[in-house]
Amino acid sequence: MQEQINAGLLGSIKAKQDFAAACSVELCRLVKTLVEAFRNGNKLLIFGNGGSAADAQHMAAEFVNRFLIDRRPLPAIALTTDSSILTSIGNDFSFNDIFIKQIQALGQAGDIALGISTSGNSPNVIKAIEQARAMGLTTAVLTGGSGGKLLPMADIGLNVPCFFTPHIQETHLWAEHLICQLVDETMFGASVR
Repeated sequence: MQEQINAGLLGSIKAKQDFAAACSVELCRLVKTLVEAFRNGNKLLIFGNGGSAADAQHMAAEFVNRFLIDRRPLPAIALTTDSSILTSIGNDFSFNDIFIKQIQALGQAGDIALGISTSGNSPNVIKAIEQARAMGLTTAVLTGGSGGKLLPMADIGLNVPCFFTPHIQETHLWAEHLICQLVDETMFGASVR
């Protein structure tokens, strides 16, 4: 077991290092885009499935409440939280439509749509990103592996170049926290560490 613990730790660290080397410029671009959107009164719409749904909720909570500093709430909505909306769309139409309909209802030009997909091939995330682009939202994705179909579709693509799902998800959470911290510091000043 000790060998597995050490191997898991090293794999997780490597995934984060590889992501940072490949995506630091794009990550900074997403932070600048978020800051501009928030300053202009626009919002962030975040969505994904399974663990990525949990990430969407976690990230929205960090923006609406606070991350490391007390500051005004920032407008972020996880499209994964309303069970009545999700089940009515899934039942009446298709599970593949659960995010696209919410983008249509809530999205406006100038907003940012952030799709999270470990594989980069989640059909409902792909449909929502396509819709967001058509409506004039800035699109961003967090993906893994090759980036799947999503990576080349987005205005801003953040891909973890790793094919081990746990390490992709661990890196996504690390990146999400980093994004929250950098947005806070850019808008409100340095945080306490």
